[in-house]
Amino acid sequence: MNDINLSPEVKKQVIKMQKVELNGYLVYNNIAKRTKDEKNKEVLRRIALEEKKHAEDLEKLTGVKVKANPLIVWLYTLMSILLGFTFTIKFMERNESGDSKKYAQLEKEVPEFKQIAEDEERHERELLALLDEEILKYVGSMVLGLNDALVELTGTLAGLTFALGNNKIVALSGLITGISATFSMASSEYLSAKSEGRPDALKSCTYTGFAYLVTVALLILPYLLLPAGSALPAFIIMLFIALFIIFAFNFYLSVAQELNFKKSFAEMALISMGVAALSFVVGLAVKHFLGVDI
Repeated sequence: MNDINLSPEVKKQVIKMQKVELNGYLVYNNIAKRTKDEKNKEVLRRIALEEKKHAEDLEKLTGVKVKANPLIVWLYTLMSILLGFTFTIKFMERNESGDSKKYAQLEKEVPEFKQIAEDEERHERELLALLDEEILKYVGSMVLGLNDALVELTGTLAGLTFALGNNKIVALSGLITGISATFSMASSEYLSAKSEGRPDALKSCTYTGFAYLVTVALLILPYLLLPAGSALPAFIIMLFIALFIIFAFNFYLSVAQELNFKKSFAEMALISMGVAALSFVVGLAVKHFLGVDI
């Protein structure tokens, strides 16, 4: 490989790929060290070694010794801790898919790239088998809690905002409603899982309740932080927070479970914002017909 003369443009591309492979080697190693499941650990270590071999092969080709980017390695490692290794790996593979295409394009000048490209494709297929991470087993429970909280709380807060007009009272009412609904939703999920004979009923209801409670806290936050008399600004900020939660959660699912991001995001956003708009009208109507003014 080192007898091949690369054009300056191609050499520049190959050096970039070399850095990506080296970064990947260190990230996979870091994730493997933190993975308890022995099967997953072994696959990750094997892929890490292959990434290292690719980097070494490319070094022979370019004659340039590169260093890994410590910031990228740290960020991906942190991502695996916060969001799970499945999401992190698939996010990395999604970004590296462009490198696989570059390998294919460079095959004419450097035939050895064909083997590297095939290895990259095999990496992706092997990593798809690593979907036994606990958090992904309870995505359905989290979707249930998060979606219910978004629909119920955006609607409730919208109605209360225009019925009461006082963001502190809205926050108090929303908190009481949200916490009560959290316990209700979690207990319902527990009973449902129990009736199906599932041994993980407690874990399932915990994930549902946690997703619901976190969503409640984030939606009510602007009502608590803004000064009294800022109900409308708090409501607008709340809607943006709701959209951000929907965006973040659906992006996570689109990567970790390879779902259609646009479709799931649009569906959840439309339902939540539609309920909020309807509740806004109900709140105004109730305030007008009952003559309530706080």
